[in-house]
Amino acid sequence: MQKRTVQRGRPAGSTTFDAELAQAFGAGVRALRTERGIAQETLANLAGIERSHMGKIERGEHAPTLAIIFKIAGALECSTATLMTEAEQQLHPGDVLHKV
Repeated sequence: MQKRTVQRGRPAGSTTFDAELAQAFGAGVRALRTERGIAQETLANLAGIERSHMGKIERGEHAPTLAIIFKIAGALECSTATLMTEAEQQLHPGDVLHKV
């Protein structure tokens, strides 16, 4: 059996990458971060991840794992539902979604 190459930034076993979703999530993180007046490096430190990784998440270059999503939400002092709602609004900016 041939071993698959795992690309950087992807969880083990991941074979697909949805750039649109990753970019929407990253834009949502950036929007919440700037709304709260938090620097990217500070958010990364609060979440316990590398600043460069946080930058890649915000630019939509990396799709974060569930664990990272929870860490980011905790660092932003919001629920994961709020974080996902913000990402959904980035996907569909014209839709009015209920804030959690």
